[in-house]
Amino acid sequence: QVQLVESGGGLVQPGGSLRLSCAASGRTFSSFSMGWFRQAPGKERAFVASISWGGTSTNYADSVKGRFTISRDNAKNTMYLQMNSLKPEDTAVYYCAASTRLVGPTTQIGYWGQGTQVAVSS
Repeated sequence: QVQLVESGGGLVQPGGSLRLSCAASGRTFSSFSMGWFRQAPGKERAFVASISWGGTSTNYADSVKGRFTISRDNAKNTMYLQMNSLKPEDTAVYYCAASTRLVGPTTQIGYWGQGTQVAVSS
């Protein structure tokens, strides 16, 4: 069992930056592959990025490549998503996800956070 709590969302202008955090508690953090998903209004939840157990392997959706960076600090039981050059189409609720399998677009996720709202608007 692991509990996930996201933070860092908010309102930002186009071109701006935000850093999301996902704090984990419970079971050993390093035993989970982690990821970020997002759900925009009227759309299904979609994969954003993922990171392997030790942080050596990452994967990104094409829409965020070159703008977003996923990272993790296993000593702090925390995962991050640095979001730069934000666009209005990045507006969504962002969810932290954990799985004992490598997180990807179609992975069955074992644990979800409650979500944090990101709004990109002028």
